Amino acid sequence: MASQKKAGALLGYANILVKNLVNLIYVPLLLHFLGQGDYGVFQMTNSVVFALTLLSAGFYGSYVRFYMRERAAGCPDDGPGVRRLNGMFLLVYLTVAALCLVGCGVMVLNVHALFSGGLTESEIGLARVLLMVMGVNIAVTMLSTPFDSYIVAHERFVFQQSRQLFTALAQPFLAVLLLWLGMGAVGVACAQMTVSAILLAWNIAFATRRLGMRFSFRGLEWSLFRAVAVFSFWIFLNQIFDLVNNNVPNFLLGAMASSTAVAVFAIAVQIRNIFFSMSTTMSNVFTPQINRIVAETDDNAVLTRLMTRVGRYQMVIFWYLFGGFIVLGRFFVRLWAGEANSDAYWLCLIMVLPVMIPLTQNTGIEIQRAKNRHKVRSLIYILTSAIDIVVSVLLIPSCGYWATAIGYVASIVLGTGLFMNWYYHTRIGLDMVYFWKHQLPTIGLALVTVVVCLLGGLVLPVGSIPVFLLWGMVYTMIFGFGVMKVSLTTEERGKIMQRLKGRRG
Repeated sequence: MASQKKAGALLGYANILVKNLVNLIYVPLLLHFLGQGDYGVFQMTNSVVFALTLLSAGFYGSYVRFYMRERAAGCPDDGPGVRRLNGMFLLVYLTVAALCLVGCGVMVLNVHALFSGGLTESEIGLARVLLMVMGVNIAVTMLSTPFDSYIVAHERFVFQQSRQLFTALAQPFLAVLLLWLGMGAVGVACAQMTVSAILLAWNIAFATRRLGMRFSFRGLEWSLFRAVAVFSFWIFLNQIFDLVNNNVPNFLLGAMASSTAVAVFAIAVQIRNIFFSMSTTMSNVFTPQINRIVAETDDNAVLTRLMTRVGRYQMVIFWYLFGGFIVLGRFFVRLWAGEANSDAYWLCLIMVLPVMIPLTQNTGIEIQRAKNRHKVRSLIYILTSAIDIVVSVLLIPSCGYWATAIGYVASIVLGTGLFMNWYYHTRIGLDMVYFWKHQLPTIGLALVTVVVCLLGGLVLPVGSIPVFLLWGMVYTMIFGFGVMKVSLTTEERGKIMQRLKGRRG
């Protein structure tokens, strides 16, 4: 399982790299084949239908916990407890899939009333067809979730990440092929649905044949469903407020500032999201292990050491990316998004620095959920979202997009920063002093590396691609050497050196 974690994490980072590289090519192709109008209709429809995934209400995040509880109680995979749990989750997602189809059906019947204010008649017709295809796609995705959860619970991360890598490559390739054949935006939606259907069949085959997943629909306990539903509700609440935090600032800027302000802020958010994806990729592979520890021993010392070790790796990745962005990001943003959006660099710096705290403590979220202590985090999310919105509304008229950045930073520092660290230490039972003591060397190393490179940049400024690449290599070598000396343990350094020697030999 340790090899599964390592390979799964590496494949996860490969997925992120592939997705970003593919998007650099895929999005311009979509714009070329579809045109600005149809592309806008496709994205709008996709966003509307995606909101239906909230109907899953956080059940995906709860399966692993209840599965580990059954296993800790001595129930084997083919035992009645696990079978009933599988049957209950399958029924839940069959219901969710049906509700998604009903929701899309209602929107199809009322598409003219919904979009007549902003779309032409031909665009409304396109939106109607897209809603039907995307509705089926969402339903298929929902049906795949119970099998995906079972695979994750068995820590088969290589299969999971390989499947995602297949999706990242196959979906754009098939979409471009259908676009070339003249199917337009409907072809792109059909490509998504086809890949989802393949993944459903793939998940079912792997879960049932390789892992022996079995179902029982007799003797289902209402008390178990109620416990799962209550547990899932607080995850669902997190999803709602994540959606609010990610979308309301753009809406407020559009309503109170201008479309150009929205564009600059959206670019900064795109860059910020890369940091989130890089962090969660590593923590996700430890979810089953955390739930198993809590179910079997609930040893806070073991959980603290695990959170600290994973957090140390995440801190190295975070500061490598963030430090590199401090040194090189200004030139990159101007090159990629244009001089008009150059403020996105400063917005990104302001918003990303404080998320260092939650992004290196993602395993803490899984520990809370495994202990069924995640209710407080959801309530804090409500408060911090309100702070974000209030600050933004008050300051946008005078500060524009800087207001939304200030609101976001305030919510992160007060909520997921100060409060959650206090909560982990005093209520969950994790030793956060121990955690931060082991993070400080990496933070100090990163600050020194950034200062050295910025001072060097005064002598040789980053003003061209060759100089950009040169400083990127210099920064990587200084930071990498420092990590080997400062961030890693003696054992970890020894393993790396042994592997390097083995490759040379």
